[in-house]
Amino acid sequence: MKSKSNLKKRRDINGILLLDKPLGLTSNSALQKVKWLFHAAKAGHTGSLDPLATGMLPICFGSGTKVSSFLLDADKRYLVTGEIGIATESGDAEGKVIQVNDNVTLHTANVKDVLDSFIGHIEQIPPMYSALRHKGRRLYELAREGTEVDRVSREVTIYDIQLKDLTQTKFTIEVHCSKGTYIRTLIEDISKALGTVGFVTKLRRLVVAPFSEDQMIKMECIEECSKLGTESLDSLLCPVDSALTSWSSVQIDKNCCKQFCQGQSIKVGLSYKKSWVRVYSSKNEFIGMGEIRSKGQLIPRRIFSCTG
Repeated sequence: MKSKSNLKKRRDINGILLLDKPLGLTSNSALQKVKWLFHAAKAGHTGSLDPLATGMLPICFGSGTKVSSFLLDADKRYLVTGEIGIATESGDAEGKVIQVNDNVTLHTANVKDVLDSFIGHIEQIPPMYSALRHKGRRLYELAREGTEVDRVSREVTIYDIQLKDLTQTKFTIEVHCSKGTYIRTLIEDISKALGTVGFVTKLRRLVVAPFSEDQMIKMECIEECSKLGTESLDSLLCPVDSALTSWSSVQIDKNCCKQFCQGQSIKVGLSYKKSWVRVYSSKNEFIGMGEIRSKGQLIPRRIFSCTG
């Protein structure tokens, strides 16, 4: 049995790692590996990616977990390839083939017209192979047992679709969409609109707003940094407040900081609109999130640091 002195102590670290999730790993497996490499005490991911998907998987450490729900609600961008003429149980390459239709060939003009028809607010029926619950059980658990249940359609928003590549049987598109969009369902619905069936052969998440594609860190880079030490690892992290850059910010003095950190509302003036805001001390330290209410009242909603 290893002595306590031989066990590395878990570190209390705060920040967000934008992992470029590799092919074949579940999101949870990727999370656990990164958490182990960082020797982190607390970490969680936002927005699962299937094992066959790659790309941006934000991993929040420490106080970063307080902003995870806002990243779940953020807009996303995906690069996805669909293949027509074949339908699978799961809507992707992992599923069993359930239908074949060899009589359709893709043409650029027709495909672009169909893609344009999906831009805007659309209704989607969540797939059976999803993590939604029905009477306490995950839908994918029921699907694997051969059980199908009724699902209520949901409205999602497709802001843009760009055709990136096209062959006789495959199309690659870049999709900018709202939270809750099922890309496998989108490919199936597009294929149906093209007069056939289809499934996802490749999927990569490019962006979770407000971050950009070039901020992603590959697992190999994390492994190399772990050999160099904690300072090298921590240099890979984005600050917690970087997830909230689309919000307005409020800076408050020392006395107001004390009140804010004690959960008391403070007056910040009538110039601020009603909204959630980032709150900073006079030393420009991020101390939390607040909500501007009527008459310029700032209500504490999440508190991160009280040293300002």
